[in-house]
Amino acid sequence: MKSFNLFVPTLTALSFWLSANVFAQEKLVIGATAVPHAEILEFVKPLVAKEGIDLDIKVFSDYIQPNAQLVSKQLDANYYQYRPFLNDYNQQHGTSLSPIVPVHVEPFVAYSKRLTDVKQLADGATVAIPNDPVNGGRGLLLLQKLGLIKLNGKPELDSPTDPLPTLKDIAENPKKLKIVELESAILPRALDQVELVTLNGNYVLESKLPLDKSLYIEKGQDGKNIWGEYLVTRPENKDDKAIATLAKILNSDVTREFIKEHYKGAIYPAF
Repeated sequence: MKSFNLFVPTLTALSFWLSANVFAQEKLVIGATAVPHAEILEFVKPLVAKEGIDLDIKVFSDYIQPNAQLVSKQLDANYYQYRPFLNDYNQQHGTSLSPIVPVHVEPFVAYSKRLTDVKQLADGATVAIPNDPVNGGRGLLLLQKLGLIKLNGKPELDSPTDPLPTLKDIAENPKKLKIVELESAILPRALDQVELVTLNGNYVLESKLPLDKSLYIEKGQDGKNIWGEYLVTRPENKDDKAIATLAKILNSDVTREFIKEHYKGAIYPAF
């Protein structure tokens, strides 16, 4: 009887160990900006869990830390950027972060609280664009499309590796606009201080600004997925099974329908 009593807790412990390991999930830490990236990840989280993966979503308010923390291995992947931004980051930092799949496309907009038409923009008005080189360049391209400035170089990108314009590329500024560069996250708050801003659609959504009140909406649907928002990871993780599973679910029919129904045209599936 004594030997039997000694064996029972050993068997119980073994059973507990087996159960814990059978149901243990692989953890995948992924960084994202809040809207819509983290929302889409929250939607797929239970679907990913059914495949044995615990999706740990870290939300960021800036465009720098998600890549920096991916490089430093604090994250396994991130989802918040398009390829021109990723290419610029890799070039500037000597890294080789890799795009896996595109998930959605966001509009890039011209927005104002003071104007109802771009034609109302006065001479010498202050216009704000993002302060990072890629989104800032996209902002300048949008101002050119609106006929407010003229730039040196091509009016549109043909590939994700094409260079984007900077303030130095402004060839003509007939209205003598004061173009200032601000961090993307604070551009919605700058609407009270400037006449016009150009910004990414995710910050319009996050700030609960009515997208249909934009003065101009650049949909970014160019057929080349230059502006598609990608799942990104380190090169050594490109073939990781957990990353592949997440990528497959992010590009599934159910995710496509969620994007269409939940955002009602404010963003668009990229697959």
